[in-house]
Amino acid sequence: MAELRKDYILDRYVIIATERSLRPHQFKRQEESKKVDVCYFCPGKEDLTPPETGRVQIETKGMKGWCIRYFPNKYPAVMQEGNSIIKTDNEFFTYADAVGMHEVIVETPEHEKELADLSVQHIARVLEVYKERIEMLSKLPDIKYVAVFKNSGREAGTSLVHSHSQIIAYNLIPPIITEKEQACRKSNSCPYCKMLNIEKNSYRRCYENEHFLSFTPYASRFPMEVWMLPKRHVLSIAELSGPEMTALAEMLKRILLKLKDLNAPYNYYLQYGLEKMHFHIEILPRLSTLAGFEFSTGTIINTLTPEEAAGFYRNEKVG
Repeated sequence: MAELRKDYILDRYVIIATERSLRPHQFKRQEESKKVDVCYFCPGKEDLTPPETGRVQIETKGMKGWCIRYFPNKYPAVMQEGNSIIKTDNEFFTYADAVGMHEVIVETPEHEKELADLSVQHIARVLEVYKERIEMLSKLPDIKYVAVFKNSGREAGTSLVHSHSQIIAYNLIPPIITEKEQACRKSNSCPYCKMLNIEKNSYRRCYENEHFLSFTPYASRFPMEVWMLPKRHVLSIAELSGPEMTALAEMLKRILLKLKDLNAPYNYYLQYGLEKMHFHIEILPRLSTLAGFEFSTGTIINTLTPEEAAGFYRNEKVG
């Protein structure tokens, strides 16, 4: 029987429609080709992107080069100039210029490699770049929040196949962050810390190491959705220690390798707190399509239970 489930703290519901479900292996997609005529993100093509903001150097067999580089997006969603003040006219018309910075982080010089293929140390370096850019961009005038996200695969919204992440720093605190902060303020203690203590012993637990826990959330919106939370209460990735960053990289790699087995397109994004909210990363495999019911009600139908999805991550055999 289908089940209606509510998010841990948000007023957000999903329907887990088990009678319509597929087994995890049945979600496997055909592999996408990475062949292109010209890749703007490959070594030797640096002049085809805007001037870079920074890079992480690497030296291999006496040859120097970059392993990560980042630069402004050539087609930005936000601009550095404009009026960032949000105002309302005639009751219904609230607006401002979309002011901020839009950057691209090329995660590897190797065109054929995905983030999952990189070493834990390399992934940790990517996470360090996220941390540095959040800290730097947060200091700019008009910036209210720095959104860090990755789109992988056509269904997840990527237009360039070379592995990369994006950052949009802009003049608005996202409503979802406001909702999560408000929910955290209503509780006497951090609800995310409570989630950790419950989910580490549940059928939704995926992986655990010294510093992080991952689990498929109770009201998962997509098949194989998974969250990663630090065991220590921190607001932001900026507060993570070196060992914690390595532990996060190790867990992220494990999850992405499982999704690679399915050729699954996915989005992931960082969620950092402003006052109360526990830092976490949400990974959304794009193995289903939102349709009329979802758009008309705001309630998502998920055809795979999070408990069965967690079994997939744990390598348990399912029917």
